[in-house]
Amino acid sequence: MGPISFPSYWLKMFLGGRAERLEEYSIQCVAAAANKFMRPVHAPNTPLNKITYALHFDASLFSRYLRTFSDARGVTRTEGKVAKVNLRGEDGFIESVTTENGETIAGDLFIDCSGFRGLLIEEALKTGYQDWTKWLPCDRALAVPTANAGPPASYTLVTARDAGWQWRIPLQHRTGNGHVYCSGFISDEKARETLLSNLEGKALADPLPLRFTTGRRNKAWNKNCVALGLASGFLEPLESTSIHLIQRGIAMLLKFFPDRNFEAADIDRFNKIFEFEFGRVRDFLLLHYTHTERQGAFWEHCRNIPLTDSLQEKIDLFRSHGRILREDTELFPAQSWLYVMIGQAIRPRGYEPTVDTIDDAAIKNNLDDIRAVVKRCVDSMPTHQAFIDQNCAVS
Repeated sequence: MGPISFPSYWLKMFLGGRAERLEEYSIQCVAAAANKFMRPVHAPNTPLNKITYALHFDASLFSRYLRTFSDARGVTRTEGKVAKVNLRGEDGFIESVTTENGETIAGDLFIDCSGFRGLLIEEALKTGYQDWTKWLPCDRALAVPTANAGPPASYTLVTARDAGWQWRIPLQHRTGNGHVYCSGFISDEKARETLLSNLEGKALADPLPLRFTTGRRNKAWNKNCVALGLASGFLEPLESTSIHLIQRGIAMLLKFFPDRNFEAADIDRFNKIFEFEFGRVRDFLLLHYTHTERQGAFWEHCRNIPLTDSLQEKIDLFRSHGRILREDTELFPAQSWLYVMIGQAIRPRGYEPTVDTIDDAAIKNNLDDIRAVVKRCVDSMPTHQAFIDQNCAVS
């Protein structure tokens, strides 16, 4: 409403008991509850042209697609297990890698995608790793596919458990499931039982165990090596941020692409941006855990986790006047922070004073109009299954 953002004027009315639940003003939330979906329409004067969404897709099929895409554009693929990383004596840069069959592959720039191990960035260059377990205590996961128990839902379902949480991600031909948990509060066997006893469809395989340490490398770019994906760090998948961070790393590498001099200013700026983005995602995840009202030893532990200074500042600003500031390139917008703050029962003591420049009746009419428009938009959308059948059904 003019210069006043939706979170600001909604919050004033909400604190006064004159606004509905936050979800009712979101097309995505209402559509998900009705199991509806559509992509943005190219038409003016409708909120349907600005729908944002994420995709559920089969990671193995996506990987296969990218390989085919790259091969067709001249990428040379060499299969082999790296047995040795060879460093230059004068500056410690990576000169080449040697595979188990004795083949040596030289290069100017190396991108480490070797997963948690960090074969180049860590084992060869000794970059160091920041352990963030004190903030994000979950350190293990179990993943299992199941047969679909019905038409796939249009959303990921996340359910809190005694010592972590469980995910359910529907695909057309199967459903992905997993249990992320803290080994200090539950045994592996009990975690497995928890997962298997809360599946909708028939398990199609034995649960795959995963172990991890949340955190990041001290430097994502060290000398002539750039780490992407798990090699650069890992933040548990509660907000499904791994692919985003990979994409950001690729985009930043292109932005600061080096010549053979590898200028320190470029590398330092890359690492500074990477550190900032990882830290903001960490804070957003931490907010989910530290302000829950859920009972149990694990959740009590989470409530006592010390906050980072950056997260404490965000909470303090929200508690005062409901202010949420998005800085630079951080991933989550103000609305995302608002959803979690309100969902975790963090209530501001007041609202932004500038909202009082708008008449309360006008705000109420505007909120009512938004709800009505949201309902009309969702009513016009096809069901999730109908969209799939028409646009992207598996053959």
